[in-house]
Amino acid sequence: MIRALTGFSTRRPWRVIAVWGVLGVFLTIMGQALVFRVTQTDSAGFLPPEYDAAAALRIAREEFGAEPDSEAVTVLVARRDGKPLEDADRRRVEDVARGLSAARVEMPWTDEQIRGLSEDHSQVPRVALVTTAPDGSFALLGARLRGNSTDPGVHAVYRVFHDRAQREFGEAGLRTGFTGGLADVVERADAEKTTRTVVGLVMVGLIVLVNVVVFRSVLAAFVPLFAVSVVGGAATGTVVGAALLTGFALDPGTPGMIGTVLIGIGVDYFLFLLFRFREELRRRPEAHHRAVAADVAGRVGMAVTSAALTIVAAFATLGTASFGQFRVLGPSVAVSVLVMLVASLTLMPALLAVTGRRMFWPSRTLSKAGRPGAAARVGELVARRPLPVLVASVALLGALAVGAVGVRMDFGTGGTPRDTAAAATAREIAGVLPPGVSDPTTVYVSADDGRPLDPAGLEALRRALSGVAGVGEVAAPVLAADRTAARLDAYLTVDARSQPARDLVAGPVRQAVRAAAPAGTTPHVGGTAAVFADVATAVDRDLRTVFPVAAALIALILVVLLRSVAAPVVLMLSVGLCFAATFGASALVFQHLGGAPGVNFVLPLVLFLFVVALGTDYNILVGDRLREETADGGPVRAAVARAVRHTAPAVATAGVVLAASFGSLAVGADASTRQLGFATALGILLSAFVLSLLLVPAAAALLGRAMWWPVRGARSRKDEAGSVAVLPVGQGASRPL
Repeated sequence: MIRALTGFSTRRPWRVIAVWGVLGVFLTIMGQALVFRVTQTDSAGFLPPEYDAAAALRIAREEFGAEPDSEAVTVLVARRDGKPLEDADRRRVEDVARGLSAARVEMPWTDEQIRGLSEDHSQVPRVALVTTAPDGSFALLGARLRGNSTDPGVHAVYRVFHDRAQREFGEAGLRTGFTGGLADVVERADAEKTTRTVVGLVMVGLIVLVNVVVFRSVLAAFVPLFAVSVVGGAATGTVVGAALLTGFALDPGTPGMIGTVLIGIGVDYFLFLLFRFREELRRRPEAHHRAVAADVAGRVGMAVTSAALTIVAAFATLGTASFGQFRVLGPSVAVSVLVMLVASLTLMPALLAVTGRRMFWPSRTLSKAGRPGAAARVGELVARRPLPVLVASVALLGALAVGAVGVRMDFGTGGTPRDTAAAATAREIAGVLPPGVSDPTTVYVSADDGRPLDPAGLEALRRALSGVAGVGEVAAPVLAADRTAARLDAYLTVDARSQPARDLVAGPVRQAVRAAAPAGTTPHVGGTAAVFADVATAVDRDLRTVFPVAAALIALILVVLLRSVAAPVVLMLSVGLCFAATFGASALVFQHLGGAPGVNFVLPLVLFLFVVALGTDYNILVGDRLREETADGGPVRAAVARAVRHTAPAVATAGVVLAASFGSLAVGADASTRQLGFATALGILLSAFVLSLLLVPAAAALLGRAMWWPVRGARSRKDEAGSVAVLPVGQGASRPL
């Protein structure tokens, strides 16, 4: 099947390139236009329905008309001279608020929207007075705008509303400030826009530079990046289309994660092909380049397929998670990697067949054999002194893993950069009112028998809730239209996004609500703190399930692929140690040294999948070459030296490219994104340079042909006991894949 695909692609390369070009452009446009229709920003929507916060959200929507994509903005209104608001000022505030609630906000169309595909978010906002500061220094309004908070169209609508409100309150002699919800999202996006652009250009430049340095060629530097960009757009469009057809909601970060993953692994797979293509062109200078391309694509395609399926299997296990954010991320990445795999077996071989030896122009490296370099020296070192190399590698990884001691999970959402106007407004509010005023914890009570609720029972619940330490104030109950459900807003004295708030809601608040709820009713606690408390529970349960399932599935794939029991054990132990080292280093940098409250709650799971899957990726490439060189006969350690020499350039280059792709996330303003970027980049570098080029080859040199037990790695002469024979650097040609 693999050879059939690669063979057809090298025989009919222009057809394959044309098909991918059309599909890539079409799916990219569709994906960009429709992605915001299938993303969901509310974390509570990803919780299983049996969780308390999910049940609270359901009542809010069914009984109180809460809209899934309704984004709140807190508007602060105060006098310009800093004096307390007078009665006339309060009346002007209410008049302007009513006017804003009656005026339609038209969405300005920009180049980011496509008419006919992009959604028109023009709407009439809902604006109402929430409270006035006890000292009368300002009034707070609540404004609600419908739409996905990550959609540029919604951002445009917010900016129009912001300017209108600022202008109309200014005409009334009042100043305004905006914070919370959509205001935070828009200002964070604006603050990061330049950084994202610069980082993206630097990442592309680094990938091009690495390829230029390695291949000394213009085409070899740009063709892989161009091809991967086309395929990445097609993969994102495929995932968005599948979500639209199936009704699944994606997390807003999923499309970005897909793009980052595919740029990294796509360039990696292309690099594997390029290195072997160059090697074979050197070895067979008289052969036609299409025949060489077909042979290389067929042989490397086996390793690439195995590596891709390992990633697919690892992320597919997230489908067993209970937390919806994980459950949709896994299949989305798996589908995207499958699209990239198909491209690796069709588009990439077709590009090799079309360009041929011109792929490496103007370099003259095809006309002369590769010179012994650092890769050959590393291979000789590992083969001559495998035990010290193995011990040093394990010691390094073990030392880094110690940082995981005392690690805590952080469920914060990153917030807004402190130098934005939204952050300044939030600080002004926090100086007068309790932190929970702008983000209350909401208690919903529903009657079990459908009868109207008793106001006296609700008042008793309000008094009990007010008596909980950490709850500053509880608003009067608000009844639903049919009086069978009620809502009580509790304003905490701590930030709703903090760990103390989650502990408060998960413990004392829920206990008090259950104890004081009127007879014949069912209470539920919702709000930001409640959502993240339940998310913590769901994530903890998923970690206990996904980790062993993913590890077992990857191990099974390795057993089938390598036809060995010993080699998969070595590989799984090595990637497990690499995961522990990466996680420990991340905890050390961000929590123990950086002062963060903990590591982001998704980090262990995402890091485990990426480090294990991608670390296995490189190990498969190296292990495949180790087995090939061992099968040639001769001393095992000489085979190890040759395998490292031939695979080190590809693995090292691929590791740097993939680490750069993920490392671009580490410079963002959002703390959780920085952690993910840093940790994943570090894990990939450790996997490439420590595991694949040092630890695993050293273990293979020590174990010899026992590494491939129960199937012998070679039918050659038996090694002499204790042989440390290694070919001199630069000698020993390998058999082609």
